[in-house]
Amino acid sequence: MIELDGNSLTLETFVDVVRKKHRVTLSDEAKKRVMDSRNIVEKAIERKDVVYGVNTGFGKLSDVRIDDADLHTLQKNLIMSHACGTGEPFGLDVVRGMILLRINALVKGYSGIRLKTVDKLLEMLNEDVVPVVYSQGSLGASGDLVPLAHMVLPLIGEGEVWLEGERLSSREGFEKAGIAPLDSLEAKEGLALINGTQAMVSVGALTLHDAYKTLWHASLASAMSFEALRGITDVFDERIHEARGHSGQRIIASLMGRLLKGSKNTTFQGEERIQDAYSLRCVPQVHGASLEAFSHIKEKVETEMNAATDNPLIFSEDSRAISAGNFHGQVMALPFDYLSIAISELASISERRLERLVNYDLNKRFPPFLANERGRNSGFMIVQYVAASLVSENKSLAHPASVDSIPSSANQEDHVSMGTIAARKASTILTHTRKVVAYEMMCAAQALDFSGKETMNSHLKEVFKQIRKEVPFIKEDTVMQPYMAKMEKLLMGERLDDNDMEVLLWTK
Repeated sequence: MIELDGNSLTLETFVDVVRKKHRVTLSDEAKKRVMDSRNIVEKAIERKDVVYGVNTGFGKLSDVRIDDADLHTLQKNLIMSHACGTGEPFGLDVVRGMILLRINALVKGYSGIRLKTVDKLLEMLNEDVVPVVYSQGSLGASGDLVPLAHMVLPLIGEGEVWLEGERLSSREGFEKAGIAPLDSLEAKEGLALINGTQAMVSVGALTLHDAYKTLWHASLASAMSFEALRGITDVFDERIHEARGHSGQRIIASLMGRLLKGSKNTTFQGEERIQDAYSLRCVPQVHGASLEAFSHIKEKVETEMNAATDNPLIFSEDSRAISAGNFHGQVMALPFDYLSIAISELASISERRLERLVNYDLNKRFPPFLANERGRNSGFMIVQYVAASLVSENKSLAHPASVDSIPSSANQEDHVSMGTIAARKASTILTHTRKVVAYEMMCAAQALDFSGKETMNSHLKEVFKQIRKEVPFIKEDTVMQPYMAKMEKLLMGERLDDNDMEVLLWTK
């Protein structure tokens, strides 16, 4: 059971809830803050105060005063009119993440929502009733209005949900799960539920978590290529990396040294050549730069996980509701663009190592394209094509989304972040990068079968055995795609993970 207090959610606990389905409860202090904030809203309504989103229209319509008799309808209409997403639905883990993050923001006590409504979100999360939320349609300012509106629809008996693998109407899903929808949304509640960055943060946080894992696998892949290509291990001398001073570079150099310790395949400077190509020699500098980027982005993600992103914000100390712009996603759009670039580089250097493995002119060790019978067989020629294609597509996707803005709401909302697009692009780039790293490992295993598999580092020998459980040595040309898919699936599981990955995963 994980207790939410609005202030202490971490990437680790986020993943525990979203993917491992740990149950969630609220701290007593969080419940009190929610109730205190709600009392302020109700008193403002009694006094006939004009408060944005409570008794006014939204966006460009903020100057329109709403009659008290229509306040319930105003909130319901907000959710229904804003639920106009398009594209494929988000994965269930992303939507569970959105619910968790929205609850955590609401219990900070700045939103003016009823505890009853927060509890209903909590019930959905704990019973694993997951709204169908479409992935496209957010501008990333005024919050993730469109995806969050779809997330909220089931609370009022609208929309669809996933339950135990079935896609159902929300009413049917709630009935099967024993959940009753809310009778209505009270004043301010609709706005409190959709004003926030929770869609972009959920997508970005899961992508970041998985990017750490892909960085670990990229390190395994580069070490296997190092073994196959008889790389020069002098480049991991800790003095080199201390001389530059970057923590990520030092960590990766140390990791690579451990992954290659005891190998009889690697060489020393001058033994066969003076220097390796950059794709081998500069693994600490390139992978380390991505690791440092991930660490920076993790800090920003965890700050936003515990942020109040409503408009207006309700302040209990003086009972004021102040309209501002905490919903604006720029502070996450920039890091998620950075995340795209940092992940892309892992694929870029991986493909260059893969090319050295299949190119006889570069390695001088293996048959062209690692084909067992040259000429008659094309071997891994087209595996490299596919990797190059994915790397090139990543370059296009890595163009920053955050530099774009299109005015909305009749120019009232005249600068937007596109942060959700940035997060979604990073997720796509990660999928491509995982594939490229998988293909490098597949090629490295083929090369090591020609020479070096018996004299590898003991850890990498176990990795090699895991690969061979999925992909055999390719003796004759065959349909490669199923093996490529098996390699990617191997990287998505846990069989290649160990304590060294944990060092990478949560290093600040």
